[in-house]
Amino acid sequence: MAEIEVRAARPEDREAVLAFCVSTWDWGDYIEYVWDEWLNESNGMLLVATVDGKPVGVANVRMLTETEAWMEGMRVDPAYRQQGIATALFHAEIAEARRRGATTARLITESTNTASIHILEKNAMHRVGVYAPFRAPVLTELPQRLAGMGMPRLAATSDLDEIIDYLNASNIFPAVGGLYYSGFTAYTITSRLLETKIATEQVYLLRKWDRLDGFALVEPREGRWGRQLFIGYIDGTTESISEIAYALRHHIVELGLEGVQAHVPDLMMVRDAFVGAEYEWDEKLFYTYELELA
Repeated sequence: MAEIEVRAARPEDREAVLAFCVSTWDWGDYIEYVWDEWLNESNGMLLVATVDGKPVGVANVRMLTETEAWMEGMRVDPAYRQQGIATALFHAEIAEARRRGATTARLITESTNTASIHILEKNAMHRVGVYAPFRAPVLTELPQRLAGMGMPRLAATSDLDEIIDYLNASNIFPAVGGLYYSGFTAYTITSRLLETKIATEQVYLLRKWDRLDGFALVEPREGRWGRQLFIGYIDGTTESISEIAYALRHHIVELGLEGVQAHVPDLMMVRDAFVGAEYEWDEKLFYTYELELA
């Protein structure tokens, strides 16, 4: 068996790597769009696996915080699969994360990716969260039947303690590993993250009977679906989650966005709330895996 070498990626690896990434999905792959960013990122390392000097695998690892590493973009040339390349890349990512001081490493994989899941679980990674991707177009006018529903408002700094108390008692919070999803990257929800989101007007609250009944952490994002409002975490009662999801579809009109995307905790009550708000789900699920690097 040929010897596998894993090393830092080089600019000249680009063409060979993109050649085996071209058919990752029906629409292609995103690696070509992030290659330069990952290659030159100071807080991470883009890794390439080679066999006889030929690039046959790629993966990226980067630090989200001083102690949290994120692993992403692992691809293996179809002609070289089942030869230990993915495992070699995985161990190289973990080694790089440790070298940079990470105490936790995480990644996301689709629930149907049994090959990746086997490698992760074989190497002591454990699943900490599951989410379902939902999507809905802009709603220019709220239907008359929704005229009396609760309307969320932007959170203020004075709401921070109440939000934290709500999370501490939540059944939804642990279902996603206590994480906020920014696209396909997950961040630990901390008081610091909440403070930042509040300051940038990216937290919406819904109150009922003078108490917090639901809230969402959001951000504008641009991607293959256009300019979207992305819901990276949502919590509350089923009714309030549905009302927030509906209201945000209408609110984005004034933000100049084209639709809403959401990574929804895989709980029936939350999925039902989004279906009730007329969001679409392709029934895909994504798992978040974690490894403590003590």
